[in-house]
Formats: sequence, structure tokens, C-alpha cells
Amino acid sequence: MVTVYERADRIGGLLQYGIPNMKLSKEAVQRRVDKMTAEGVKFVTSANVGQNVDPKELVNSFDAVLLACGATKPRDLPLPGRELKGVHFAMDFLTSNTKQSVHGDLLNGSFISAEGKDVIVIGGGDTGTDCIATSLRHGCRSLVNFELLPKPPVDRAPDNPWPEWPRIFRVDYGHEEAEAKFGRDPREYQLLTKEFLADEHGKLRGVKTVHVEWTKDERGAWKMAEVAGSEKDWPAQLILLAMGFLGPESYLAESLGMKLDPRSNFEAKHGNFTTSIPGVFAAGDCRRGQSLVVWAINEGRGAARAIDTYLMGSSALPAPGQTMGTALSV
Repeated sequence: MVTVYERADRIGGLLQYGIPNMKLSKEAVQRRVDKMTAEGVKFVTSANVGQNVDPKELVNSFDAVLLACGATKPRDLPLPGRELKGVHFAMDFLTSNTKQSVHGDLLNGSFISAEGKDVIVIGGGDTGTDCIATSLRHGCRSLVNFELLPKPPVDRAPDNPWPEWPRIFRVDYGHEEAEAKFGRDPREYQLLTKEFLADEHGKLRGVKTVHVEWTKDERGAWKMAEVAGSEKDWPAQLILLAMGFLGPESYLAESLGMKLDPRSNFEAKHGNFTTSIPGVFAAGDCRRGQSLVVWAINEGRGAARAIDTYLMGSSALPAPGQTMGTALSV
């Protein structure tokens, strides 16, 4: 018997509330949940393990426990004015938006809206793009996306050879939609945020930035320097911080006394996925750091094989990189 504990009120984790509906249909998520329910998986919602559910009780009650709680601790930007209303973590914005479509007025005013506002998204990646696309659908007045690094080249740079991941200029769906709406790509490069600005009534009115230049020192390491006289104030009534994540929230590991790796992720080796606690496994973003859904799927399958081997002594489940047919023919 497999039991899944989910801290949200619906099953699906990041796929349910963190990814906007236009990017991932919730009908597709629910279809998979329904299949697993029919196969005998038990789901428990509103169960925040480490908060309202004792993880030690789970370890004592189950033959094996898999931690797949993601990397949900966002990177903050502790600058003057950070406390102003209107400065939000990107995932809070995206989650409230998806919950609004599910629960409607039951959110009691916690929905974060970009309607009619000047919106600034600080940081890129998939999360920043989702914030851009969601703000457009709300009907924002203007939209700018700050990037700290220079604009990537169209083709690989000499210091970015194959087989390294190509660090080249890409246009995602949110960028395309913003350009169609406002006539330009929303991204502004080499900007360092310095301060969140308040008006005379203490409300968020904008943000101050400075342009930066990137150079290499004698050892080849990149160095950033502010450009004198390049300060600029940008209007904004909504600022979204999409600067990545710092690993899983700490309370679960602390309550179990579990070891962490140097990046504050749950320490567990890829392949066996075992943590420092016997019978407790970890997979996905909480083990490897923030990444893509395809990696979560890969790690979930690998962890299933590792747990099966732990419980049964061997496993017919495919090893990472194998197909089911290959595994069964061994």
C-alpha cells in the first residue's frame, strides 16, 4: 500500500498550483491522479509533514518513506523597501493565480492581481516566464523583466563548447506574448536592483536599478562592477522575485535529524536515493536542487526501483535509462 502526503489541498505538487493552467492543464494532472487512485494509491491532502504531521511517526509506521517535497525555499532580495506591499515571491503569485481559478472567491482576498499595474519581474527562467505570461493575462499596464547577466549570444560563445549546455539567447512563450502585446521583448539585461521605492503614502511605486558591466580578471573569473551614473527608477506597483530557490525548507530535515549536502539539499546519492536515515529516501528537487519536471519523473522512477530493492532484495523495475522491456529481460 502506498500513501502520499500532500501539504496543499489538492494533489499534484508544483504541477497543480505552481504551473499556470495555460502551460499545464489541470485536467491532465487530475487524470494521472485518478489513475493512481484506481491502482490503490491513497492520497492525504492538507498534510504538511514536519508541521501538522510528525515525520518520525511516518518513519515508524511505514516500511519505507520517500521524501519528494521539492525545493521550495525561494531566494530573497533583502533590499531597502522589501517589506512594501506589492513585492512578492514569484511562486506566491503563480500559486495564488492558479488557486483563484480553482477556488474563486474562497481565497478571501489573498489573490495577487497584476491587472492595470506596472509589473516588474526580477529573474528569468521558467518561473519568470510564467510570471510574465500570467501578468499579461491579468491585463497588466506595462511589463519589464530584469536580468542581471548580459544578453546571451545567438550562437555558442568560445568559452561554452559542446557538450556543455548551450548558453544562448532563447525566446520563451511569455517573451513572445509580451512582444506581441507591447511591441518589444520585455527583458532588460545587466541590471542590478538597488532599492524598492515607496510613494508618500508608503505604497510601492517602483524600483531603483544600476547598470553593471561584466569583465574577466586575470584568472578568468567573471567580475561585476556598477556603472557610475547609470541609476534609474522604474515604475511598478507589483514586483515579482523569480530568482530561483535555495533548496527544500529546513523544518523536515531538522525534525528527522537528516544530513544535508553542501547546497542544503537532502543528502542522498542518485541511483540508490538513500538518506542518512535507514528506510528514508529522497528524490527530485529536494535531493538535486531545483530542476525540470522530466528530472523529477526520472528520479521518481529511480527511487521506486531503489525502494523496491530495499524492501524485496531485488527489483524488476527499470533502472534509470532503461526501458521496462530491457529491465524485464535481464
